[in-house]
Amino acid sequence: MKTKLIGILTAVFVMMVQVSFAQNASSTPKITKGMIKVGIYYPKGEGKTFNMDYYVNKHMTLAKSLLGNSLKAVEIDKGLASGVPNTPLPYVAIGYLYFDSLDSFQKAMNAEVSAKLNADVPNYTNSIPIVQISEVLL
Repeated sequence: MKTKLIGILTAVFVMMVQVSFAQNASSTPKITKGMIKVGIYYPKGEGKTFNMDYYVNKHMTLAKSLLGNSLKAVEIDKGLASGVPNTPLPYVAIGYLYFDSLDSFQKAMNAEVSAKLNADVPNYTNSIPIVQISEVLL
């Protein structure tokens, strides 16, 4: 009886793990050629501050809620080192927002959304972000 119960519990556990992996795999957004990638670069420098915890947990949550289903994926890079030895780190962080098209980005990032996101910037940095809009080629 005890062996049978352990077998049942083991089978249930294995099924739960498989379901968890399947859910995670299916919820991972796929970045594909032709998508629009909005890069937000935060320069590092003397006197500049950046609260990574706020950026990751509050600002990006705000961005996701405001941009809704138009936003297909988000990535955040934390700067570690410059590509050239003995030179300062150029960016403390880079955020990437992915959209299906330039049109969907422009519709989602309307004046109201843009104003709300820009109003939140001083809550995590005193740096002026640099924005680049690109098309994913590979």
